[in-house]
Amino acid sequence: MKRSLILVFLLFVFAGFAASFAEAQQRPPLPRLSPRASIMQIIGTTEVTMSYGRPSVRERVIFGEWPEKIEGEQTLDDGRVRPPGAPVVAFGHLWRTGADEATLFTANDDVLINGELLPAGRYSFHTIPGKEEWTLIFNKDEGQWGSFSYDRSKDQLRVKVKPEWQTESKEFLYFRFATVKDDTATAYLRWEKVKVPFTVKVKDVVGSTIKRLKTYAETAGAGDAGPWMTAAGYARNNKQPEQAKAWFEKAWELNEASIARGTTYQNLSRKGNILLGLDRRAEAITALEAALAKGKEEKIRANDLEALEKRIADLKAAK
Repeated sequence: MKRSLILVFLLFVFAGFAASFAEAQQRPPLPRLSPRASIMQIIGTTEVTMSYGRPSVRERVIFGEWPEKIEGEQTLDDGRVRPPGAPVVAFGHLWRTGADEATLFTANDDVLINGELLPAGRYSFHTIPGKEEWTLIFNKDEGQWGSFSYDRSKDQLRVKVKPEWQTESKEFLYFRFATVKDDTATAYLRWEKVKVPFTVKVKDVVGSTIKRLKTYAETAGAGDAGPWMTAAGYARNNKQPEQAKAWFEKAWELNEASIARGTTYQNLSRKGNILLGLDRRAEAITALEAALAKGKEEKIRANDLEALEKRIADLKAAK
């Protein structure tokens, strides 16, 4: 009798623990049958990350039609009640697009998914697979276990894409980023014999970079004109003249404070470059000539001095 009471008590405690565990959607640090993975790609200066569980085929039927017609798109992704011979991923029904926790898609700037706007943020990533068409779903409930608590009203974006069926089967699911360009990358899902590509394009590469350059310049070092010059140069090269002017003026202020403490080849060279950025060519040539003289005094590398001499000559010839 006593042993039975103890068993009942333990079962009660375990049930309570399991309920709390499910509510918290956390797992103990144990090895998983479908190990976690993540992949990150920087596009421009925007960080895009996908975190997911990696199920394996294990000689199962992965994609296909459910044995019986079930209306709606609710998930059938519960292996405990899957009928014998049924596919792991049912066409026309919601899938967590991985294993265990729903796949997490994160972008720290606004991006376009196949041309459709997805605001910066963290999203659970679900799909509705099909033989001819897949639906990619970015849902604002980022902390879901599987797709069991999925709420369509929290969708931020749905995008239709075409799957590419392959002859070679891949045992473990994975995501990759490929064909990375200045503002765009092609991402794709690959598992078993399917590949599902989609594009991720940063909405405003220049704007997001300008934002980060401001933070960089403000934190890179007190009194250092160099970071402000770097930021100003990017702004000027990307047709942001007002921002470039403001940052060159900030660099000027810091560099003049450095010169007041004593002239060096570096701060005189920077003075010339800042003046060029401010379109004050004649003054820039004078400053660069002073830098050349100071460089000879400081025994700066001959190659650097020769390059500076040539630059001064080119500036004079262009007047």
